[in-house]
Amino acid sequence: MAHCHCSMCRKFHGSAFATFGEVKAENFEWASGHDKLKSYTAHNGTVRKLCDVCGSSLIFESEASKRGGVLEIAIASLDEDSGLLPVLREKDVKFGGS
Repeated sequence: MAHCHCSMCRKFHGSAFATFGEVKAENFEWASGHDKLKSYTAHNGTVRKLCDVCGSSLIFESEASKRGGVLEIAIASLDEDSGLLPVLREKDVKFGGS
């Protein structure tokens, strides 16, 4: 789990940061509502998936996460608290200032 402070996440979530949890795409499936997803692709290739009914942010896919075969799940969209805490991995930090 990690916090993203980029301007796109801050604006999309209306917050100082967005918190995402990483899951292997092969281990993820929608229980319901897949037909209600909308996608937005940003200029940098990042894909954000949101609920067409309420507008909630659900999935974030960067170019790096796509190559790694993972999905970034918006933690605030989960119904239950996982008890997990964010972990900083210095090698993953590539802040571009936006």
